[in-house]
Amino acid sequence: MPFGKHKDTLICDIPVSYLEWMYKKGFPPGKLGMMLNTVYEIKTNGVDQILRQIKYKYGRY
Repeated sequence: MPFGKHKDTLICDIPVSYLEWMYKKGFPPGKLGMMLNTVYEIKTNGVDQILRQIKYKYGRY
């Protein structure tokens, strides 16, 4: 995350509560907003094991 409370945090590690807050306020435009929205959808639909598998594969666990 390039700014804010969770600056320098991997987008997939941002807490759901913060993503929900951003969802209500509106995600920023562009690629960052698209990535935040994707992680929000993954986490709120309970399929975040996908994120854990990707992080493990690329050594970011």
